[in-house]
Amino acid sequence: QKEARVVHNPGNAGDTGIGLESIDEWLGNTNWDIIHFNWGLWDLCYRSPQSAVYGNRDKINGTVTFTPEEYGGNLEKLVVRLKKTGAKLIFATTTYVPPGEAGRFTGDDNRYNEVAFKIMKKYNVQVNELNKISKRIHKKYAKAKDDVHYTGQGYDLISKPVIKAIRDNLK
Repeated sequence: QKEARVVHNPGNAGDTGIGLESIDEWLGNTNWDIIHFNWGLWDLCYRSPQSAVYGNRDKINGTVTFTPEEYGGNLEKLVVRLKKTGAKLIFATTTYVPPGEAGRFTGDDNRYNEVAFKIMKKYNVQVNELNKISKRIHKKYAKAKDDVHYTGQGYDLISKPVIKAIRDNLK
């Protein structure tokens, strides 16, 4: 029986540019069997230094972190690097962006996920469809109205399909 070890990479909790900067440090010399990863929600975020909203989110006066094209280029570089590990890769789609979210436009999650789907298909990477799941659980478990962040219970719910995908691939 294989042992699962969860490692949270600070570079995986940011945009693809941060991911590229920290990927080698994160992977280190570890021999990985499975890598379940996600990038996208930070890439499609608009930010402004003048915004008082958490994370300086501001879709009206802000600038998008990375366009879908830039996101795709960065994500492809990340996938190529992850493929070199020989691990089974599982990509989690970007979660749902509700109407009224301070720094993101509803529907951008779908646009960025379409870019990701093409890359994952090209490199034969399994996809865990967290976007559809997050649409069903969002409102009740959002930290604040129209926020993309969850309460503890919300994160517990969104983690269940992640755990299942990893377990299914450990067999």
